[in-house]
Amino acid sequence: MPPSSESLSSPDYNGLVKFLVTPFLESADSIRVDSEVSPRTSRVLVRLAIEGEDKGRIFGRGGRNIQAIRTVLQAVAQAAGQVAYLEVFGSQSNGREGGSDDKPHPPRSGSRRPSRPRPR
Repeated sequence: MPPSSESLSSPDYNGLVKFLVTPFLESADSIRVDSEVSPRTSRVLVRLAIEGEDKGRIFGRGGRNIQAIRTVLQAVAQAAGQVAYLEVFGSQSNGREGGSDDKPHPPRSGSRRPSRPRPR
């Protein structure tokens, strides 16, 4: 039976994320990747579950590594006419670390200057 046209047009998101994340890992068995493709909306949700100490390496300093992974994932999805979202789950905090919110957060209000008395 020939593969469906949908499977031919959709990239291997699981393989791509594993390929991008594996260099940061101590053990390749410490991650799980799952993806869902919504054919109606052309959206792809990729979930990355991380076990152990590798979470810090995958995120990188200031989140640079995970942002680069998201950028590559989004570029591949855009080339396929889709929109991709990456959610990252870690076993240590049992919470969502990344998610589909790829927008930068606004800077915090207020500055961290030491308080000085004002001259009169």
